[in-house]
Amino acid sequence: MTVSVIVCAYTMDRWDELVAAVKSCVDQTVAPDEIILVIDHNELLFDRSTRELTNAKVVENSSIKGLSGARNSGIAASRGDIVVFLDDDAYADSQWLEAMTSAFDDPSVAGAGGWILPYFDGVAPAWFPETFYWILGCSYSGLPSTGSAIRNPIGASMAMRRSVFTSVGGFTSGLGRVGKVPLGCEETEICIRYNLEHPDERFVLRRDAVVHHHAPSSRLTWHYFWTRCWAEGISKAAVSSLVGSSSGLSAERRHVLRSIPKELWENVRLLRRDPKSAALRSALVVAGTCFAAAGLAWGTLMLRRTPLVRGNVEVLVQDSNSSSSSTATQ
Repeated sequence: MTVSVIVCAYTMDRWDELVAAVKSCVDQTVAPDEIILVIDHNELLFDRSTRELTNAKVVENSSIKGLSGARNSGIAASRGDIVVFLDDDAYADSQWLEAMTSAFDDPSVAGAGGWILPYFDGVAPAWFPETFYWILGCSYSGLPSTGSAIRNPIGASMAMRRSVFTSVGGFTSGLGRVGKVPLGCEETEICIRYNLEHPDERFVLRRDAVVHHHAPSSRLTWHYFWTRCWAEGISKAAVSSLVGSSSGLSAERRHVLRSIPKELWENVRLLRRDPKSAALRSALVVAGTCFAAAGLAWGTLMLRRTPLVRGNVEVLVQDSNSSSSSTATQ
């Protein structure tokens, strides 16, 4: 079983983090067969990465600008049986890849997600609700135990069999993040799309596959919080328009009905010890839920007027036994 690790990058602003990300891929207890670094339409970053990051195969995003296109370009350039993704502003523990790939010893596992911890520029903010750590691109309170089936992994640390992409195509362009525009859910859509065709297979959570994801101070502001919640609602509306709301919102319904009430109750218990943080956390939980719901409603309304057509799904026809690759769009 061969393994390819793909890191996608788009900005020079994260150079130090990108170097750390690539280095962490090298320093694994089980080494990957290749590291693919995809540069998303940034010539300066491509030139510097080619010169300095010699442990990786550096390629350009040959597809549409954005994370979905960059990931698809990385898949097309890779050859591993297992394709693993790591964000450019994250670094992995040394046993990350070993833990992640061990999930595939079970032939019914199509993909796996790791456990993503935030690392802050300073002290971890006590006022930030852990049920909303997904805003930071991290694992959040309410996720199941290790080995449990999940609808989809979080994109900062995920692995999939190559057969996922050869079966249903690549990530849908238009859903993934483009630069600093905080849209997403492309990993949600492709996992649902695959499971609809392969209901006997599953995606699982590996809490022992640990990644540390940078949570800069710019993401710890009210503006980023509410706009990220709003954008998530829009993204979920887009996914639901493609795969149906039953699948597209299944995890969100469980989160709202189980995890959020639990966090609110815990905040009530914390009021005596730290009333300011507990009150602010509760207010953010309620506000974030409302903004996400509002984004979902607005996105659903807009998509009824102008339906989203899955016309930008790249079909990746390379398999692990082929030395060539090609892409096409549906």
